[in-house]
Amino acid sequence: MAMARRWTPQRFVTLRRIRVIACIAATSIALAGSFAFTARKSVALNINGQTTQVTTYAMTATRLLEEQGVDIKTHDIVTTSSGDQLANHAVVTVQSAYQTTINIDGTSVPFWTVATSADQLLGFFEENQNNATKITVDIDNVYNQLTGGLVINQDGPVTVIADGKTSMAPNGKLPAASILDSKGIVLNKEDRVSVEKDGDTTILRVRRVTHGEETRTAVVPYSTQTIIDSNLPEGQSEIRQQGVNGEKTQVYNVTYVDGVAESETLKSETVTTMAIDQIIAVGAAKSDTDKGSDKKSDSADNGKADSGSNNQHESSGNNANNTGDKNNSSSGNNTNTDTNNNAGNTGGNNTGNSGNTGNTGGGTNNNSGSSGSDSGTTTTPSGRLWHATVAQAQAYAAGAAAQRGWTGNDWDCLVKLWTRESSWLWYAENASSGAYGIPQSLPADKMAAFGANYRDDAAVQIDWGLWYIAQAYGSPSKAWQHSEQVGWY
Repeated sequence: MAMARRWTPQRFVTLRRIRVIACIAATSIALAGSFAFTARKSVALNINGQTTQVTTYAMTATRLLEEQGVDIKTHDIVTTSSGDQLANHAVVTVQSAYQTTINIDGTSVPFWTVATSADQLLGFFEENQNNATKITVDIDNVYNQLTGGLVINQDGPVTVIADGKTSMAPNGKLPAASILDSKGIVLNKEDRVSVEKDGDTTILRVRRVTHGEETRTAVVPYSTQTIIDSNLPEGQSEIRQQGVNGEKTQVYNVTYVDGVAESETLKSETVTTMAIDQIIAVGAAKSDTDKGSDKKSDSADNGKADSGSNNQHESSGNNANNTGDKNNSSSGNNTNTDTNNNAGNTGGNNTGNSGNTGNTGGGTNNNSGSSGSDSGTTTTPSGRLWHATVAQAQAYAAGAAAQRGWTGNDWDCLVKLWTRESSWLWYAENASSGAYGIPQSLPADKMAAFGANYRDDAAVQIDWGLWYIAQAYGSPSKAWQHSEQVGWY
C-alpha cells in the first residue's frame, strides 16, 4: 500500500501557486473572448446588394442594425456570417421583403419574397418541391415599380406568349414592362401578366381579360293547383288542365380570359312566356252528418275515445284513408284495442295513437318534404392562403424556406417537424396546451404579428413558423434535432 504524501509548507505553497495561475489563465481567456466581441469591429453591412463597411462595438446583428438606423420589417431576412455573435470582419446581410402574388394550382396567394427576379422566385419553389404543383408568379401591375419592377430572368432569355403568338426576348434582365414594350405589346387595365417555368424555359405570359353579355333562355316551371269536386268519389283525382312550362330570357355579364368564360353574374331576366298552372280535381270528403254517424259507430264498435281537440276524426268499416286534424294524438287514458285494418293507412302527422298508426294527418299541416335547414351566411375568405390544403401549404412553405437557404436536409427536417406537430393542417389545435396551427404556436396569438387572420390563414402561420425557427434555432435541422431529443421545439 502506497504511503500518503505528507503535508509540508513547501507543498502548500506550490499548490496555491498552481491555483492562482489557473485562475489567472481562465480570467485571461474570458477577457480575451469578451474583448473579441465587445472590441471595435469592422463589419461588412450588405443591404439589398449594396455593401458598406462599418465599425461597431455591437455584439449582435440586431444591435448593429439599430445603431445604423436600419428598419427591419416583419418579413425581412437578416443573416450573419459569424452566427449569433457579431465578430470582426463579419458580413451582415439584410434582404428586404416585398409582396408579390404567386399562383398555386389555380389559387392566387400573396407571397412575401426577397427574390431579385421572377425566375429566382420560381426557382425557390423548384428547389424543395419535386411534385407537380403548378407555381406561377403573377405581376399585378407591370408599370408599378414595387409590384412590376421585378426582373424576369437574371440568367437568360424569356419566352413571351401573348395574343396567341410566341416570341423570344433575349434580355431577361429586365422587368415585365420593358420586355412587353420592346415587343409592342400594349396592356389593357385588367390584362393579367404572369411568369412561369416550363423545364428550363422562363415564360412571360399575357392573358387578355374582356367582358361581354350572353343572353340565354331558361324554363319557368308551372305550378299545380288542387280543387275540390263534390261529384268525384272521395280519394279520386283527375287532371282538369295540363300544366305548361313558361320561358324567360336571362342576360349575364361574363368575364372572359383569353376568350374563355371565367365568371358570370346575372344582369337581368324577363319572362317571355307565362307558365300555365296544372289543375287537379279531387273528390270531396264525406259530409259532417256522415262523419258524425261514422264517429258514433266507430266509438261503439271499437271503444275509442279520442281527445276533445280531435272532433273531426273519421273512420269507416275498414278505417281506410282516415283523415284527422293537424295532430291526431290520443289522450293518455286511451287503450286502443282496435283490430280493424288500420295498418295499411298512410301516416302523416299522427304521433301518439299506437292503435291508429296509419291515420293521415290532414288539415293545414303541410310539413312533408321540409328539410328544416336554415340558409346560413357564408364568411368571405380574406386571408392570403385561406384554409389551405396540405399540398398548398407545403408548396408555399417550400418557396418560403428556400429563400432562407433552407433546402435539402433542412427542408426535409421542416417537413418532418411540422408533420409531427400538426400534419400540416392549418386548424390543428392541441387540446391540452392550446398550441395552434401548422407550426403549433403557443400561445396562438403570437402569430398575429404576421397577420390578423392567423387562425385561418396558412400563409401567416408558415411565415411566423419559419421566422420562429430562424430566431430560436437557426435552421429546421437544429429544430428537428431538438424535437427528437425532447419531443417539442
